[in-house]
Amino acid sequence: MSDVNKLRWRCRRGTLELDLLLVRYLDAAYLAAEPSEQQAFVQLLALEDTDLMRYLMGEQLPDDESLAKLVCAIRALPAEG
Repeated sequence: MSDVNKLRWRCRRGTLELDLLLVRYLDAAYLAAEPSEQQAFVQLLALEDTDLMRYLMGEQLPDDESLAKLVCAIRALPAEG
């Protein structure tokens, strides 16, 4: 299984909203991202769903600057459709 496919599997969370946001970033921006941003995405996927929900729904930003920057980038991606 390729690394991207492993990440795609890790993007599957407990809620449709998280799934959509994480997979959208993976498909639209991950491969073109700097290695530091790719590492931040891997770190983001290690967080609990409750934290991810707060961050990606705009309730809060992570304290870690690289994670906060990534969360903002994910939230700024245009919705498909």
